[in-house]
Amino acid sequence: MPDTLTITDNRTGKTYEIPIIYGTYPKYGAAIPAMKLREIKVSDDDFGMLSYDPAFGNTASCKSAVGFIDGERGILRYRGYTIEELAAKSTYLEVAYLILHGELPTDSQLEEWTWNITNHTMVHENVKKFMDGYHHDAHPMGILVSTIAALSTFYPDSRNVTDPEERSRSIYRMIAKMPTISAFAYRHSVGLPYVYPYNKLSYCGNFLNMLFKMTEVRYEPDPVLEKVLDVLFILHADHEQNCSANAMRSVGSSLPDPYCSTAAAAAALYGPLHGGANEMVLRMLREIGSKDKVGEYVKRAKAGEFRLMGFGHRVYKNYDPRAKILKEMAPKVFEVTGKNPLLDIALELEKIALEDDYFVKRNLYPNVDFYSGIIYQAMGFPVSMFPVLFAIPRTAGWLAQWQEMLVDEEQRIARPRQVYTGYDTREYVPMEKRG
Repeated sequence: MPDTLTITDNRTGKTYEIPIIYGTYPKYGAAIPAMKLREIKVSDDDFGMLSYDPAFGNTASCKSAVGFIDGERGILRYRGYTIEELAAKSTYLEVAYLILHGELPTDSQLEEWTWNITNHTMVHENVKKFMDGYHHDAHPMGILVSTIAALSTFYPDSRNVTDPEERSRSIYRMIAKMPTISAFAYRHSVGLPYVYPYNKLSYCGNFLNMLFKMTEVRYEPDPVLEKVLDVLFILHADHEQNCSANAMRSVGSSLPDPYCSTAAAAAALYGPLHGGANEMVLRMLREIGSKDKVGEYVKRAKAGEFRLMGFGHRVYKNYDPRAKILKEMAPKVFEVTGKNPLLDIALELEKIALEDDYFVKRNLYPNVDFYSGIIYQAMGFPVSMFPVLFAIPRTAGWLAQWQEMLVDEEQRIARPRQVYTGYDTREYVPMEKRG
């Protein structure tokens, strides 16, 4: 007999048997079909039972094989491979292939994949004209969100999302053009001319070229910074059903083209609670000012005056594995760029927090945002570019979630229920009788 959950409705005395669904890891993936709750009724005209779960804290909206997080043990895997191993041995484009196709590529598959992406890096000249219309101080992320959506008008065939070949073309275009649009958005925001892609460079090297090339004939990215950026992109490629992935799936469920869905995901990432969190970490470190003031700052945080930014995570109840990787990478970056004075403050803050029972008992360990902002700043990226740098690699994860949703026969257009708390039927009151 399959495993079931027995529910007794004390209002009626009736008992219901509800099947239990297991994922790959029963300890973390057991669920019940929510529609079975509708069978629990007081009377025949009763709508049935709903589950109330603000912010989807304990609701599985889909089945997914893309990524897995064990927050209790600080584990992150893409398609079964640990983030530590992928960061040490792989490249971003290889990881993007893995996330989207389910397996690591062979030599020939990676060569074809890389060629297809490399040869879609250019954007239509009218996209440049579109971006030129933004005010000079427009936020790069705002430019990125709307320009991604505008791509939908350049590729009308992309609306045929049920065609696997059309989906593949859209995936190549999105992954290829995100760095180009992002770099153009940055150059526009600082009043510099656009730099076209140079396809002899790597994915990350080309992005650095489009961002920072000035008057030199040929831009040569620093190999250390190029590798560090590649690892950062790997770390941000996917993260289960986060806010922006949920936006991608939710909007995509109505079957628009992937550019509109990706724009929605990027808009979700724009918020300071998601893609803008590392900016908040930098602000906090600047506010602390010096290493000797960390202790007093921590006391104030414990007193409830404010929250420590970059500590704790909605999912991780242990040290964020991505933060460990970035902590080890930071010295390599500073050997090239010079030491960021904020690093000493960050290390002292982490040391105190990891030893203080107040933070340990609350599982407030450093997360990926704690170190990424310091590294990005040292590499020469302005704070306004931080969410953009998040959006570029996350595009592969968004598209993997989108593609998985499209071929899942159980998925329909997203339409959450609500627990209605408003008035019952009311009679209309004429204007002269109101008040």
